[in-house]
Amino acid sequence: MKKYLLALLLTPALLTGCESARNTATTPDATSGMSQKTEGILNKHWQLVMLENQPVKMAPGQERAAHFMLTDSSRVVGYGGCNSLNGSYELNEQQMRLRFTNLLTTLRACPGPENERQFLDVLNQADNYTVRGDTLMLNVGRRAPLAVFHAVY
Repeated sequence: MKKYLLALLLTPALLTGCESARNTATTPDATSGMSQKTEGILNKHWQLVMLENQPVKMAPGQERAAHFMLTDSSRVVGYGGCNSLNGSYELNEQQMRLRFTNLLTTLRACPGPENERQFLDVLNQADNYTVRGDTLMLNVGRRAPLAVFHAVY
């Protein structure tokens, strides 16, 4: 009897918590029908998954996947596959514009990731972005995406 009473008392609290989390976490995307995170692109770990229409694979011995994160203080930090990177960015969320500036990397010599130079070139070329859910695409002009990233939580 005590188990049923406890379950009855906790059910409304659990349902209310789930409902409020669902309402604040996503909003519908009218163009694609997909849910889109409302937090935007800041403070997320964006892992590189495609580079110039080719899937990205980690090289043997590579420490971690290539990624970047945009901080609240207009700084970008990340990893290219061998070297750490940092710099600045300019973001206009209303126009979906993103420009990376003053990108610097460490100068480690690593066997492997051939994609690191391409990854850095993409960051330097990109001038806009598209977001669909937890997928970020960096673009230049109206061309196909230069790179595709997935948010990692």
